[in-house]
This record gives sequence, C-alpha cells and structure tokens, in this order.
Amino acid sequence: MRRRAAVLCGAAAVLAGSLTAVPAEAGAPRAAETFDAAEPVWRKCATEHHPTLQCASVEVPLDHADPGGRRITLALSRVPHTAEKYQGPLLVNPGGPGGSGLTLAGFVAASLPAEVAAQYDVIGFDPRGAGSSRPALDCAPDHFGPVRPDPVPTTPEVERANLERARSFAEDCGRKYPDLLPHITTTEAARDLDVIRRALGAERINYLGYSYGTYLGAVYAKLFPERVRRLVLDSVVDPTEVWYDANLHQDRAFNDRHRAFLAWVARHDARYRLGTDPEKVEAEWYAMRAALKQEPAGGTVGAAELEDTYVPGGYYNGYWPYLAEAFAAYADGRDAEPLIEAYEDFGAVDASGDNGYSIYTAVECRDASWPRDWRQWRKDHWEVYERAPFLTWNNAWYNTPCAFWPTGSLRPVRVVNGALPPALLFQATHDAATPYRGAVAVHHLLAGSRLVVEQGGGNHGITLSGNDCLDEHLAAYLKDGTVPREGRGEADAVCAALPDPRPTTSRAAPATARGAALHGLLGFRR
Repeated sequence: MRRRAAVLCGAAAVLAGSLTAVPAEAGAPRAAETFDAAEPVWRKCATEHHPTLQCASVEVPLDHADPGGRRITLALSRVPHTAEKYQGPLLVNPGGPGGSGLTLAGFVAASLPAEVAAQYDVIGFDPRGAGSSRPALDCAPDHFGPVRPDPVPTTPEVERANLERARSFAEDCGRKYPDLLPHITTTEAARDLDVIRRALGAERINYLGYSYGTYLGAVYAKLFPERVRRLVLDSVVDPTEVWYDANLHQDRAFNDRHRAFLAWVARHDARYRLGTDPEKVEAEWYAMRAALKQEPAGGTVGAAELEDTYVPGGYYNGYWPYLAEAFAAYADGRDAEPLIEAYEDFGAVDASGDNGYSIYTAVECRDASWPRDWRQWRKDHWEVYERAPFLTWNNAWYNTPCAFWPTGSLRPVRVVNGALPPALLFQATHDAATPYRGAVAVHHLLAGSRLVVEQGGGNHGITLSGNDCLDEHLAAYLKDGTVPREGRGEADAVCAALPDPRPTTSRAAPATARGAALHGLLGFRR
C-alpha cells in the first residue's frame, strides 16, 4: 500500500493524457470457452520445504475476446493429490495484484491438515505479466530506488517532484507495453483461471484467495458461477470501492494499525526505553521521520523509505519486535544500522518488486476509473492526512500513476452472486490492508456465504497463520463443504485473535514469529 501545502502552480491542474473511459461489464464466458487449452506438462521443481512441488506453463489468449490472436504464457505450480479421494484442483492466489503464487501452492499444501491437502491438486500460478509468466512487465526498473522525495508535499517543489515520478512511470509503461496494458485486468485474469481449469481437465475448481485474490476469486465466480465448487476468500477486498476509495479507507486503517504498533512499543518500555505513553512514543517516531528527512540513514533511508519499512508492520504484527528494535536503536543514540537492515528486509524493492508494482498499477489503473484532476487527489488526501498521517501521502504517490494511465478505464465488476455454493470468508476486525467493512459487503453480495471473523485481530491473511480456530473452519470446509451455521449478526462464527508477539531480537523475529511464512508470500500492498 502516506499541513496544508501551497497550491502547485501550473502542472497540478487538469492532468494530461486523459482518455475516454471504455465501458465494460462482466459478460458471458463465451470467449474463454472457445480457446483450446493444452494440458500442462509437469516437471519437478522441488524445494527444500516443498519436495513434491511441480511446475508447468499454459498458454492463454492475450485478449479473451480474440481467442485466435496473440497468446501469452502463465507459469503454474502444483502439489499433486495423493489420496484415493480426489476433490479436484485447489487454485491459490496471494493477492497483490501482481503477487507470485508458485511457492504459495507448496505452502498451502504443507499447512493444511495432511488428510485434507492429500485430496487436492494444490495449484499455484503467476498471473499474466507477473513473476515467471511471460511476458513479464517491468515498467521502470529502480522506480523505488532511494532516496525518494518526501511523500508529504509541504512545498510546491516536493509536490512537483512526486507528480513527475508518477507521470514518468505511467508514460514508461505506455511506451514499453502498449499492446499489453489494455489486457492486464482482473477480468482478463479471471478468464485465465478458466483456461487453467480447462487445461487441468476439471469441470469445476476450488479456490483460495488472499487479499486482492479475494476480488479475483469473486470476479471469477461472477463470470463462471457454474465452475465454482468451493470458494475461500481471506482478508476481503470491498468490491464496491475499487480502487480509489478503497485506498483512502486503507490509509485510515493503516494509521490505526501503526498506532497499535506504537502502543505495543509503549507497553514494552522495559525493553525499548521509549516511554510508556503511546502518544509520546508516536511523537518520537515522527521525530525519527523528521530527522531522516533531513539526513537519510546510510544515504538510503529517508522519510519515504522509513514509511516503506514500517508498512509491513500494518500487515503482520509478527514483525513488530524487529521494527521496534530498529526504532529504539535510532531513537537512542542515532544507531542507524538496525534501521538500515530493517529497510533492506522490508522496504527495499528488488526486481521482483518492480515487476509486482508494474502489475499492481496496470491492474488497478485499468480496472476502474481514477480522478484525472490532481486537485481532487490533493483535496482528498490532505483531508485524510489530517487524521491519518502515517501512510496517506505515501499511498497516494504509490497510486498516482493511475491519474496519468494511458489505457483508459473499465467499470468494476458487480460481483453480486446468487448462483454459488456457500462461500467461506475470513476477516480480522482490525485488518488495515482490507478493512473489515469489505468482508461484510461481500458477505451480503454472495448469497449463502459464511463469514468467520477473527475478533480483535489486526493481521492481513489470517488462515494458515497459526490460529487453530480459523484453520479448523477452513479444513472442515475443504474436507466436506462444512460451513458455520448462519449467524444472526454480521459474523457466522467468531474466533479470538492470537496474542500480540513478545519482544525479541530483531534477527529472530521474522524467522520465528507465527505466520511469518505466509506473510512472506502474500502480495504487496493489498
């Protein structure tokens, strides 16, 4: 997935490059059905942790409305079933948009109860343009190279610099991939899933999606309801807010989650020595930000990079001890080495991150309309920033390429659906990346669905992450379709959240905290 600025002269009025929006609705799946999908040829690609993992690829149409035209290649992975009882393929997606799902297949197969996993071919895939699929997009290598301008545009010069970065990224994408960008969308990706289904020889699929993967799964279910056998959506995107409004709500939720982290630091003052008053600890964090704005740590960690480093703490509290150690070391004597290490582990963007961001922007900017008038962005984000300063402007610039995007926009898919078997939804009440309201909305939109809530939880991606209560619901559903009895309120079943982590050393936290394996695989930002 961050003071009122002076009005930026000239460049910040109506943005150039606005195209007429291209209307689109979820339609019948005729195009995908006419494509002759070849059976994948599986080969061993085992890893130390996933010794039975296999890999393959499948061709799909670049444009599903033209199945006889250009083809692109999707990368697949599989952990094959071993039980006599076979329940078909279970496709898994980590979100993003743009997250690679190849390793996730091995993780899911290893994390489910053995008797349940043995009944499925667990199928991972890299969505079109992402990861090992070909062609893979990389619009602007090193777009996130340090040190970037301060995200908070307190001067016209800073605002102009951030705007130019966003405009340049969009223009680079348009120049490099003019034939691909119109087809990097959630709807095209959903049609890809049906090509995968047909290549696997399955009448129906089972699906487990995290984060953005919940929206992809809901869109697939809308397009192909008769092809859905079981549908699990974990940390649910609100499909009524795709995507501009969703990001504004995300900003508020991330600010709350960041303050929860700072309150945790205050509770563990005996370890971190930053005080017992959460407000004073928060002030200390923003003092660190101000200092890094003036003098980036190690010449790499400025204000923008600091925010990037601490965003993962909003996704997963298992990272809190690591982040707190870095915070405390810098606040007490300006020891920047732990902070630089934390940035390298959590904030720095490598080539796969560049690819993931290219897909993220391509999908979100094309999926739905965004304001083309910068004055609207400025007004909305300053209003949110006044109460939620942590991520608002960082997230704004992350998405600003959509104000310049060269392809035009589609209309979001209306995922309301009364033709599905019962779907199973999982949601933490304090999730920042996909706030709770999204799960409630989808619960109402998918007739017969059941919502399992982690009460008091704030992590993003909650099944197969150490909460036995949640995992029992997931296993029962995948084993024989069992869902909780329909509740009278928003939730049909409630599980208590796991306790927050205890302080530990920065080197130990990511490796030993519960759920770290899953959160290392989930797609970035959503």
